[in-house]
Amino acid sequence: MMKITSVNVYLKENSRMKGLASVLLDDCFVIRDIRIIEGEKGLFIAMPSKKKADGEYKDIAHPITPECRQMFEDAVIKAYKEELEKAE
Repeated sequence: MMKITSVNVYLKENSRMKGLASVLLDDCFVIRDIRIIEGEKGLFIAMPSKKKADGEYKDIAHPITPECRQMFEDAVIKAYKEELEKAE
């Protein structure tokens, strides 16, 4: 099974968007521009996406299973909170 090797978070106070993250998988594959967003029910992540010709956004890379999505969300939000503590 793939493992998250590291997560780098870049704080960005922009109303609802709280930061951007890069996730390194198995020390050999990186996913950049994962957005950390403050929603009505708390923090969540939005995977990198591209705007299509019809105006809709389509994820470029994203987890397929709920378990994998949860693994990404937990790791990114944990790293975000750690980065916030360092910034204080």
